[in-house]
Amino acid sequence: MGVIMGIISSLPGALSQGVLWGIMALGVYITYKILDIADLTVDGSFALGGSVCAMCIVGGMHPMLAILVAIIAGCIAGAVTGILHAVFDIPAILAGILTQLGLYSINLRIMGRSNTPLLKQETIVDKLAGLLPNMKNSYTTLIIGILAVVIVILVSYWFFGTEVGSEIRATGNNEAMVKALGGNTRLMKALGLAISNGLVALSGALVCQSQGYADVNSGQGAIVTGLAAIVIGNVLLGWGKSFGMKMISVITGSVIYRIVIAIVMQAGWVDTSDTKLFSAILVAIALAVPVLIERHRNRPQVEE
Repeated sequence: MGVIMGIISSLPGALSQGVLWGIMALGVYITYKILDIADLTVDGSFALGGSVCAMCIVGGMHPMLAILVAIIAGCIAGAVTGILHAVFDIPAILAGILTQLGLYSINLRIMGRSNTPLLKQETIVDKLAGLLPNMKNSYTTLIIGILAVVIVILVSYWFFGTEVGSEIRATGNNEAMVKALGGNTRLMKALGLAISNGLVALSGALVCQSQGYADVNSGQGAIVTGLAAIVIGNVLLGWGKSFGMKMISVITGSVIYRIVIAIVMQAGWVDTSDTKLFSAILVAIALAVPVLIERHRNRPQVEE
């Protein structure tokens, strides 16, 4: 009974964190699905968003403005990866690793230490809690996350329907065709990576304010979390073919992933130190099962 009550009590927190991390998963979706690039900058740009946001708030900046600065920082980090890949022809995965490694030291430089608390600083969660004093912190965070997700999805849906957004999508789908039509695929890749990591940094800034601290290691395994959200969302809502539905499926996958983690942790099935291993196994299974099913369907039938 105690385990069940623990699981129920952890659900609001899992929902709120699932929505906030879902924005990060949308950033991963842009590179992984739209541009067809495995971008490992994510782990560094997530922590970058939190680090920049925390230091801006500590310096007296308004929490909303601090989020905007964090987004800009994330876009710059993504642009660096884009330049390394598109301009200098460094393989995308290696370019992401290089930027990620550099961001670790940059994040330490920004904060001056590995962890920056916001205990005496007012965040957007605190501001909303002041307007809704009787509401739990997890529900306040959930409201903020839902508002942020709605804005991100609406803006993304509009942008990727524009000429530039369509060219980014076409670059990932058929780069040779875009080149043949005179499109600048190098620029589109760099722009796509910048937008992706801007969203990742936004997620890092929101998570930082919801948790009340920024940590230089907060982005470790973020790419796996993003992939898990994409895969789970595709399994549950894979029938949705529209771009808007695909973005909603990513958010849904992120929430489901967080709920699964919360249930597993509360039930004691997995030790805290094994969370990353569990996530990696979950993603590997989710990626492998569809391939095995497809192979089984396409296997030639032997007549007896």
